[in-house]
Amino acid sequence: MKPLIAIIDWAKSPLSDSTAAVERGVIRDAAEVRTFLCASDADFTEEILGASALIVWHNTPVTAAGIARLRHCRAIIRNGVGFDSVDITAAKRAGIPVCNVPDYGTEEVADHAIALAMALCRQLFPLNAEAKQLGWTIRVTEKLRRLRTQTFGIVGLGRIGTATALRAKALGFQVHFYDPYLPNGVDKAIGIARERSLNDLLRRADVLSLHCPLTDETRHLVAARELALMKSSAFVVNTARGAVVEKAALFRALREDRLAGAGLDVVEDEPLKTAEEAATPNLIVTCHAAFCSVESKAEMRATSARIARAAALGEPLENVVS
Repeated sequence: MKPLIAIIDWAKSPLSDSTAAVERGVIRDAAEVRTFLCASDADFTEEILGASALIVWHNTPVTAAGIARLRHCRAIIRNGVGFDSVDITAAKRAGIPVCNVPDYGTEEVADHAIALAMALCRQLFPLNAEAKQLGWTIRVTEKLRRLRTQTFGIVGLGRIGTATALRAKALGFQVHFYDPYLPNGVDKAIGIARERSLNDLLRRADVLSLHCPLTDETRHLVAARELALMKSSAFVVNTARGAVVEKAALFRALREDRLAGAGLDVVEDEPLKTAEEAATPNLIVTCHAAFCSVESKAEMRATSARIARAAALGEPLENVVS
């Protein structure tokens, strides 16, 4: 019998194509391909537990308990950039490589971050609301910014952070970044400024844009203490992972007018849970959609399928993170 590659999609909000046309086109006759809807790994069926590879869509947790039940798995592929939904320590103990797709949505996420920043700096949503009330009063004059006088601060200068930096630079922002893991000279290569501490970047930034993975080190990287260091006129943009920013501290800062605004594509414990959260002032929220485009989705699925096919055939794997 052919090995099985199981595509695991989140039952609460499935994004996959039930026909798996892209994946089948890549995997061809190397394995059988089937799609399963699961709320968590507690829903894994006997078929899934016997699969040679798992392709896991967003928000379906794969825990140590689920990993321990896998019988023949040669790879768990997170169908996206982030892999915090997979217990990579447990996978490593079980000898199962964990892979991701780090580059499929680089352009889209960078574009989305800039779109959120521009909407905040130019106050598009308050102005839209005023115009649609048949009014013409510019009530947000003090928040409208000339971009070339503003410092665009980036945390994490990886693929997406770099793409965002280049876009911000082209718009005239003064771009600064903080990333303790990059060698000296990166700032010279792309013509932006480097901050040697997160605190210095927080104090300087007029727009703070987050582009780091969610790890034990970065969870609540921006919380009450960090927000207190920022200018009250500053904006926070997060297109990375929700829990990089402590939701309660950020929303409190917005309600108390200690921050001018925030643009979030990701939220800690997403989606928003209450009407009170949704009513937080000066807040723009999108539906964890920064990665999304017709082109990026096809690229992501094809890359995941290519890695899964290699796993099923016992070939070397790309993008191993564990």
